[in-house]
Amino acid sequence: MSKIAFLLADQFEDSEMKTPYDAVKEAGHQADIIGLKQGQEVKGKQGKASYTTDKAIADVNINDYDAVVIPGGSSPENLRLDSHILQFVTSADKSGKPIASICHGPQILASADLLKGRTITSYPPLQDDMVNAGATFKDEEVIVDRNFITSRTPKDEPAFVRELLKAL
Repeated sequence: MSKIAFLLADQFEDSEMKTPYDAVKEAGHQADIIGLKQGQEVKGKQGKASYTTDKAIADVNINDYDAVVIPGGSSPENLRLDSHILQFVTSADKSGKPIASICHGPQILASADLLKGRTITSYPPLQDDMVNAGATFKDEEVIVDRNFITSRTPKDEPAFVRELLKAL
């Protein structure tokens, strides 16, 4: 089975973490919650979910993981300036590992300069940011472009999870 890195910080969109995390674990995969610090409690912006980070991003290596998931909400904004986060997703992309990001998750991909020539979706108000980062933007429930899996909002979670599990 696969080992998946969930990149998470405070104010994540509750269901965009819980739904894929639970689905991955139910399918028999291992999931690590990776944040800026190990053992840090991070809370969802709806107050319905909280998690404790398993590992700090500075202490992990992409070679130990088969895929990366980036939930949305304000979490990506809290992670996107960290050089270790950007290096981690860049290494995942260079290795061709699946990177599944939903809602605001593609902000991390934009900050890592990984969107040039890629077709993605995200939370629709981020369209200009994604296009300015070099992506072709499509307003669809899920877009799979090589190793990238992107979705817009919580209502797209079934398609997002389906494509993530297919990639694993």
